[in-house]
Amino acid sequence: MDGSVGRRALLAVSSAALVARPALAQSRYPDRPIRVLVPWTPGGATDIQMRSVCDQASKRLGQPVIVENKPGASGTLGALYLAREARPDGYTLGQMPNGTFRMPAMTERPQWDPMRDFSWIIRLVGYMGGVVVRPDSPWRDMRDVVAYARANPGKISYGTPGANTTDVQMTRFARVAGIEWVPVPFRGAAPNLQALLSGDIHFSAETSAWADMALEGRVRVLGVWMTERAARFPDVATFREQGFDVLGESTYGIAGPRGMDPGVVRVIHDAFKEALYDPAHLATIARFDMPVRYLGTEDYATAAMLQNEEEKRTVQELGLRAS
Repeated sequence: MDGSVGRRALLAVSSAALVARPALAQSRYPDRPIRVLVPWTPGGATDIQMRSVCDQASKRLGQPVIVENKPGASGTLGALYLAREARPDGYTLGQMPNGTFRMPAMTERPQWDPMRDFSWIIRLVGYMGGVVVRPDSPWRDMRDVVAYARANPGKISYGTPGANTTDVQMTRFARVAGIEWVPVPFRGAAPNLQALLSGDIHFSAETSAWADMALEGRVRVLGVWMTERAARFPDVATFREQGFDVLGESTYGIAGPRGMDPGVVRVIHDAFKEALYDPAHLATIARFDMPVRYLGTEDYATAAMLQNEEEKRTVQELGLRAS
């Protein structure tokens, strides 16, 4: 072999090694624990669901997937961290609630752009939710609440898991019913429901963190804001069935910072998709009547764009502003 041929062979091998390097690096992902930001207090339906799916995902990824709670700011501290501080290396992800889209539309100087600042990875599930009262409440359904509210304008207070969360559908409900009531925001489902049990508020407008409590008789469900009745509460009518045309269904998934490597996104998506349908996770969400609402990466990004436009319309319609 002459020198020129040898040099060409060496260059070819070196070039192949350079090309292979990113794939080799990618194949090592993940090589350390992954954290998933959940912007709610521990103990609520979202927290429990996310811990379950992350536990199953960790078995597929071969590394711990650790939930880190970041409650406050209407469930948007996770999105803020992803947009401002997290590296797009696949080791910091976040659960993305409606506030991710709603909050930027409510402020003159948004701290993030939902369409620019995130890598949308996978949509997971939807919420079931509604209004619950203490068992000693005289109210049996939403019509009773409305009758009292009409006779006592502004005297009903209700809890939400955060400002600009479930109070959005309850504000719409008040407009439909022609009544007034006062929202009291908490930092998640657990303190919201505790305030109800303590008698500090008249009712809780909450996602299905109350499901086990209702089955145990610790709270009574007055109505759900779904298109159909919840499977485990077939005797509880929807808002629409009670004469109030209000829906509050929503979905959520997982995203990371913008600029993530598509190969890493694919690894995360595949692990969480398997985790989503794992029997252990399905049993967890059945406890809260949370439906699977899976979307793959491209479809989830499209759905996020549509949801962003819908939230802008909602903010304008109800005149919502960040406090």
